[in-house]
Amino acid sequence: MQAKYISYQETGSFSKLVLDYINDEEQLKSFYSYRPDMEGLAHAIEHRNFNGNRTTLVQVLQDQYRHLKPNKSVTKNIELLALDNTFTVTTGHQLNLFTGPLYFIYKIVTAINLAIELKMAHPEKNFVPVYWMATEDHDFDEINHVNVDEKHISWIQKTNGATGRLSTKTVAAAVTAYKGYLGISKNGKRIAKLVEQAYLQHDNLADATRFLVNNLFEKYGLVIVNADDAQLKKQFANIITEDIIQHNSAKNIDNSSKNLEKLGYKTQVNGRDINFFYLIDNLRERLIFEDGKYIVNHTEISFTEAELKDEIESHPERFSPNVVMRPMYQEVILPNIAYIGGGAEVSYWMQLKANFDYYQVDFPVLLLRNSALLIDKRSAENLYRLGFSLEDIFLPAEELKNIWVKRNTTAELSLADETRAINSIFDQIKLNAYKIDKTLSVSADTAKQRANRLLANLEKKLFRAEKRKHETALQQIDNVKKRLFPNGTLQERILNIAPMYVNYGEDFLSSCVENFEPLGGDFTVLLP
Repeated sequence: MQAKYISYQETGSFSKLVLDYINDEEQLKSFYSYRPDMEGLAHAIEHRNFNGNRTTLVQVLQDQYRHLKPNKSVTKNIELLALDNTFTVTTGHQLNLFTGPLYFIYKIVTAINLAIELKMAHPEKNFVPVYWMATEDHDFDEINHVNVDEKHISWIQKTNGATGRLSTKTVAAAVTAYKGYLGISKNGKRIAKLVEQAYLQHDNLADATRFLVNNLFEKYGLVIVNADDAQLKKQFANIITEDIIQHNSAKNIDNSSKNLEKLGYKTQVNGRDINFFYLIDNLRERLIFEDGKYIVNHTEISFTEAELKDEIESHPERFSPNVVMRPMYQEVILPNIAYIGGGAEVSYWMQLKANFDYYQVDFPVLLLRNSALLIDKRSAENLYRLGFSLEDIFLPAEELKNIWVKRNTTAELSLADETRAINSIFDQIKLNAYKIDKTLSVSADTAKQRANRLLANLEKKLFRAEKRKHETALQQIDNVKKRLFPNGTLQERILNIAPMYVNYGEDFLSSCVENFEPLGGDFTVLLP
């Protein structure tokens, strides 16, 4: 595949905060530690103060991979984590059915490529790409479906616990529907077999996801972490206890959020007084402090402060961080240098810097994941035939239609010259009226405004009439936009890997790895 790069600004799809971060705006500097470039990453490596237990991390990972039989690249990377000169490059995501939207794939590719670039820049050190599975999330409705072209496939299941622990016994119908889309081509059969093995031969969603993602990316040495683990949580126990009792994260994040809002940015997350859930099988509910006790919401479970401390010490795995404390947990147990996230993630991580500082945990380099649009051959040909460049496809459909009509009409559709002439006449009328009676100038202005509105409406009617003459070409513009921007949004936010894999096989993933530039700062357009 060939790649072309355009600026994120040109896509019109990213927030002001993200664009300002990319453009190194001064007012954001206090909300992160290091710039997302080689110099910033070098500083992060030099100053990384990792206090986690590397031996425990390696043992936990080896145990989690015990039944998977990882290849040499993954095995070596896990072993390298025991060394003090090894660091991680991490991305995280929910356990979406069949990997969910394409941006999940793009997150992992960005992490892989950044690890490769860091190794080239610092050959004396090791860098391991990591996918952090959000196994403790409990919002099943967010992950239980997938879109393949225009087909919506869902997994029907009732659950109130952590999605990583969810049994896969009821997923067979969704697997069958997914396989039906994949078809009987060589590429379709390969990914269908992987999906069957992942979801029908593993007992829970975490293991199923690990199997599938590992098979897609193991040759790049990707290490997959399930942090829903007692040994890993034990390293985080002191912060869990202090934060639940003292509500430090709530205060720190609230202050940061207010400061961002004062600068005109929208905040992504809201901290709570207690930013932890109580987690056991089939249950993940918020902890609330009421009447001198710590209560597990919607249950009869409660703790005094002393009982809470004992529970955390004895069973740290039962305390699950929410979205604002999960990043800190990650940085406590991983020797991490950079976190790869989407626009919303980069934004909410900036709300967390003050809390990291409070707990004296190193804040990683924040890196916006690579974004991409794959333009199929048919769509590219249609664009070129219509006289548009690849960059033009990011313009709204109506704007593209207006551009096309202006380029291809023989009629004069603009009334700009006529409007200027009429305005000149009204200005003379106003001057004459003012000489007769000063109050008449207001009436002249009103008449001028009314005439301008009439001319503007007439110009729109001329455009609509001309558009009707070019219905075929304008319909082609609509078709290309719908094909490349399903539901009116970026392709990567809707489509699953399935159509890409069926059409291009392993070449799709290898092309992403080949063409994504994690430090490039541009949006990637891929052409077959």
